Amino acid sequence: MDPFATVALLATVFMLSIVWMIKKTSKEAPPLPPGPRGLPILGYLPFLHENLHIQFTELAHKYGPIYKFKLGNKLCMVISSPSLVKEVVRDHDTVFANRDAPIAALIASYGGNDVVWTDYDSHWRMMRKIFSREMLSNSNIEGSYHLRRGEVRRALRDVYSKIGTPVDVGQVTFFIELNVIMSMIWGSTIEGAKRDRIGEEYWGVVSKLVDLLGKPNVSDYFPGLARFDVQGIAKEMKGYVQCVDRIVDEVVKERMGMAENGKIDQGKKDFLQTLIDLKESRNAETSINMTELRALLMDTVVGGTDTTSTIIQWVMAELLNHKEKLHKVQKELSDLIGLSTVVEESHLPKLRYLDAVVKETLRLHPAVPLLLPRRPSQSCVVGGYTIPKHATVFLNVWSIQRDPSLWDNPLEFNPERFLNGTDQEWDFHGNNFQYAPFGSGRRVCAGVALAERTLMYILASLLHSFEWRLPDGEDVDMAEKLGLVLRKSQPLIAIPTPRLCGEGLYV
Repeated sequence: MDPFATVALLATVFMLSIVWMIKKTSKEAPPLPPGPRGLPILGYLPFLHENLHIQFTELAHKYGPIYKFKLGNKLCMVISSPSLVKEVVRDHDTVFANRDAPIAALIASYGGNDVVWTDYDSHWRMMRKIFSREMLSNSNIEGSYHLRRGEVRRALRDVYSKIGTPVDVGQVTFFIELNVIMSMIWGSTIEGAKRDRIGEEYWGVVSKLVDLLGKPNVSDYFPGLARFDVQGIAKEMKGYVQCVDRIVDEVVKERMGMAENGKIDQGKKDFLQTLIDLKESRNAETSINMTELRALLMDTVVGGTDTTSTIIQWVMAELLNHKEKLHKVQKELSDLIGLSTVVEESHLPKLRYLDAVVKETLRLHPAVPLLLPRRPSQSCVVGGYTIPKHATVFLNVWSIQRDPSLWDNPLEFNPERFLNGTDQEWDFHGNNFQYAPFGSGRRVCAGVALAERTLMYILASLLHSFEWRLPDGEDVDMAEKLGLVLRKSQPLIAIPTPRLCGEGLYV
């Protein structure tokens, strides 16, 4: 071959190789985030640490606001900066709209037939529409006020009977919230001794369900072990779900009998009647089956009881730990309501300082500090790193809401910081990515409106009706314990004394 032709051919091949390598490099996905090394097969075992939110925050200090680790067969990502959270919940919201539901959650949600744990698809959109527009519409929430009021008044009478004695605030508030939710679900269908018996059953079952949902399950990270149920979590969860099914079926049967006899007051429709009407409906867009009815009730009970009562307990703990803040709350209540009357929901919008106290408590103690894990439906780039399809993604709002680069004196309990700015700036709808205790985007908590109202109403009633103090020589233990919900590691024990003018306000 002509030497010149050979040189030209080699030069051409060389140039084409360079071009190919440049194109290949440009098409390669960005790298995975940095992160700690794990053991072969097992992965990063410190993940099983009791307080993951604290451990995840410490790892972020070492590896940055987005990092990865492997646990068994599962690749996990942790995100802890507002700008990266925005990329997930706003810029790529549909990609990250699926849940990474653990086995226990799939059992509790009847195979993902609910609003909380099901993947983002047409079924989820229908269930969310039913949950938000049919059950939790403004008109339904307003219409069920008489039910909430009756339960709160009943609870105040119960606390009044314990005057001067130490009470477990967490247990008291859990029972109040459970009774409020139960009353809103089935109204006056179940009354008297039967009502108390079912309430006791639900109290035991719901607390166990929440515990199991937050318990690490090796089968979630090693799917091959799922059929063996090594820890017995699936079997135990199924048992509690069957208890809920039995209670729901009993109440639905009784309600159907009441409907047949014309004993239902359509002007005071509760959640159960709303769902039964949808079950009997022929509208394909909103009609539901019995499994979906059970799943929506499960979401309402589990999401509306333990979470709300835990927040109330944290608020009470912070106020008892900061007496000057407690006095400001009670002064606001006295000035706006007076000591000769009880709290009504109409008073709530005027209680700006109590609202600030709740917001500050949720900044320091978000009920679900890592939110519920997401699972991207396709590989996606966040913060310059690749998050592969089906990875497990945690959003560490606990860390963000305590970040000293975002908050002045972040560890200080300072409700006054929420008195500045507009209500929209500090609302619970996740529009401010440095403050999103209930999540953000399409998967923001569907029950925010009801949770905020019942939380404020119960808190205002307890703080307005009673003085609260710690037993002599006791201090408030503020240590945390994370399961599904961020609870106090030790129960809050406090002593109530009457605050209102006259015993008649408690009966």
